[in-house]
Amino acid sequence: MLLTRTLQSPALFSSLRAGALCSRRHCVPVQARGRWLSTASAVRGPVQTLLQDSESGFGFIRSNPRTPKPRARGVTEIRGPYYSAYGKRHLEDVLETMGYHVDGLKFSGGSFALMPESRVRELIDIAHKHDVYVSTGGWMEYILTQPDPISTVDKYLAKCKNLGFDVVELSAGFLSFPPDDWLRLVDRVHSYKLKAKPELGIQFGAGGDTAAEDLEAAGTSDPSKVTNLGKRFIEAGVERLMIESEGITENVKSWKTDVIQAILRELPMEKVMFEAADPEVFNWYVREFGTDVNLFVDHSQIVQLSCLRCGIWGKADTFGKIVSYRERFP
Repeated sequence: MLLTRTLQSPALFSSLRAGALCSRRHCVPVQARGRWLSTASAVRGPVQTLLQDSESGFGFIRSNPRTPKPRARGVTEIRGPYYSAYGKRHLEDVLETMGYHVDGLKFSGGSFALMPESRVRELIDIAHKHDVYVSTGGWMEYILTQPDPISTVDKYLAKCKNLGFDVVELSAGFLSFPPDDWLRLVDRVHSYKLKAKPELGIQFGAGGDTAAEDLEAAGTSDPSKVTNLGKRFIEAGVERLMIESEGITENVKSWKTDVIQAILRELPMEKVMFEAADPEVFNWYVREFGTDVNLFVDHSQIVQLSCLRCGIWGKADTFGKIVSYRERFP
């Protein structure tokens, strides 16, 4: 009825376009160019999943309630364009259907530098519209190899801020990098009002999908190196660390689950995110640590992981076994 009256009244239609987006249930003010229009407050309010909807959806079926965004636990970061190219249409499809379950979008290997600037901004804006933060991924370790790293890092951070990135990942899998320098780099990222996200691991040469035999020949570090550095980063104001999967669950002959346990004995789980872009791997993490473990997966895996977190599907060792004890969130 409202739509009919609006279409019949050009003045009313114009005023609605200029001032508000209305429905029978809510009215959201519109600011044509203000970024706040692109945040999840406009998306999250009226939208809920069928599994949450106890009135007319599947809310009568048992599931593990997810905490509302922004989450500190159970954070899911998905891969942006890297192994496969995709643009706004694919990202819109992913986030329009599964945006409630996605917390972050991560580019990798400087992939965004290969795209036109307008398309990068487009992808970042779409992510922000669904309350999804955007990470640069680990291109910083290539930036550090430039002839004048001090100046180059500043230019890089300034451009990342200008493009709308939220998080700058600081990886050094291919580099020998002193801890004090790494902490200075964290401070520099924070000075640009960006969030620094160091990536730590036990495997030198990690990050390039190197063969297991070559990684094994390079050797690994003791997990205490990860935990000691992690504690210093947390003290420096780092919100969350990324744990590199190579050398632990990726490109290894057998998983080193003792390393994962050692990391979580020393570092709070909400401060750690594990790379787990393999169904067998993220199934193991959720089975071992529950629905609140923070994970990075491929964009193609978000449905499978979300079903597992919610406890409504799984593999033979997790089907019907992932449970929680908490109130439902609104």
